[in-house]
Amino acid sequence: MTGLSTVRVAFVALAAAVALVLQTTVFPHLAWHGVGPNVVLLVVVAAGLARGAHFGMVLGFGAGLLLDLAPPADHAAGRWALALLVVGYVAGRVRQDAPAGVGGALAAVAACSFLGSSLFALTGLLLDPGAGVPDLLEVVLAGVVWDLVLAAFVVPVVMRALTRLDPAALAT
Repeated sequence: MTGLSTVRVAFVALAAAVALVLQTTVFPHLAWHGVGPNVVLLVVVAAGLARGAHFGMVLGFGAGLLLDLAPPADHAAGRWALALLVVGYVAGRVRQDAPAGVGGALAAVAACSFLGSSLFALTGLLLDPGAGVPDLLEVVLAGVVWDLVLAAFVVPVVMRALTRLDPAALAT
């Protein structure tokens, strides 16, 4: 591992850890009907958009596992790891086809937020039955709105930092 990729990995690990702390300590107090933004998901989407599918998948799995194990987790471990792994992959694949700019990034955030939250909710229906589909759809849509609001602050910062830590960008 080169020095620059070590710095990149250290940055995304720090970004995911800060996002996890904010998500579990600050944003529950700002939640609307119990639904708050998924800051960890936003970091994974930004990393996938900036670095590609493989990088997004690895970060998504690791960050999702941290989210699964962080207190006050009340679900089966692995659900967020699976959801964020898929989100990282999709964000990395979108990177190739989406138009560059704010519109493309917000569309990717909306799609990935819906996908990740829906996948987490559907695995919840399978593993922890109890909630109905209409209730879950309301929670997922509220989460997408929260994520879009917060994406304007999180995604550009993470993407800019990962772009600046790119060896090809530094060589030119």
